[in-house]
Amino acid sequence: MPGTAAAVGSMPGEDPREAARTVFGELGDPPHVPHLAQLPARGPGADPVGRTAALLVDLPVDRQPAGWRFVDAPGRDAARAGAFWRADLDELAEAADGWAGPLALAVVGPWSLLAAVELTRGERSVSDPGARRDVVASLAEGLARHVADVRRLVPGARPVVHVEEPSLAAVLAGRLPTQSGYGTLRAVDRAEVRDGLRDVLAAVRAAGAEPVVRLPVEEAPWALVREAGAAGVAVDVRALGAAGWESVAACVEEGLRLWAGVLPVDAAPPPVAGLVDAVRVPWRRVGLPATGLADVVVTPVAGLAGTDPAAVRGLLTRLREAAAALEEASGD
Repeated sequence: MPGTAAAVGSMPGEDPREAARTVFGELGDPPHVPHLAQLPARGPGADPVGRTAALLVDLPVDRQPAGWRFVDAPGRDAARAGAFWRADLDELAEAADGWAGPLALAVVGPWSLLAAVELTRGERSVSDPGARRDVVASLAEGLARHVADVRRLVPGARPVVHVEEPSLAAVLAGRLPTQSGYGTLRAVDRAEVRDGLRDVLAAVRAAGAEPVVRLPVEEAPWALVREAGAAGVAVDVRALGAAGWESVAACVEEGLRLWAGVLPVDAAPPPVAGLVDAVRVPWRRVGLPATGLADVVVTPVAGLAGTDPAAVRGLLTRLREAAAALEEASGD
């Protein structure tokens, strides 16, 4: 059996039908993991933050010159984001007709969303305790509804929700700049961050989906993610040092699945052997059993939105080849 490849997140272009067909054409054979593509080239509302904010329940947002902001009532930007979602789900239902297997859905996590969306008065919403509680609860409910919609449209799907948290470490360390840029926001207590993330991941699980958290390499809060109840962790493994791989080992030993970013998206794909060794060599160095390599999902290191559309199929082919070779290495 071949290993598992996935390309969670963004794709180039503006045509949701073409994106869905490409994803399922290249990754629509088990055990690979196709995904609901994001198409940020369509503009505001198709970007990761605006797209996720459109899932919030009773917390409307609007696009301002400085970015997304909470507002009293939905406006044109919220309507545009909703229209993008409907188009994407319609095309997913057609491309995934008959699909039975995992299906990846990418969203921005609660703490990165709070770091990105502003309050009405203009400061980042993560600075306000009430906003933090409201966004966590609203996103948990919105994701549960989103998973239910996907399961209804693709009855054989087993959704895997990738919760993208690029700002998580900055929230914990108090490194987010204020709106003025002259200071930084106060760090949020670790227990509150853990509990908020846990509430969102629990809602994902209760809706029948598997929650995976994507982390930045620098200062990644590995233990917090484990405590929050993630089923898997996604990271660019090429950039991990020895300490990072020790943390990966701790996650794997606790039953989390590794979604290993190995494929660069801004250059010609390296040889398959190089992609495999980016996982196999450090995996064995930290004492993890070779047999566990068969459970690793290989992915690009980032979304494919900036990739030449003509190169996407070749990249995904190389990714499948790397997945098969990694599965073979699990028998060594």
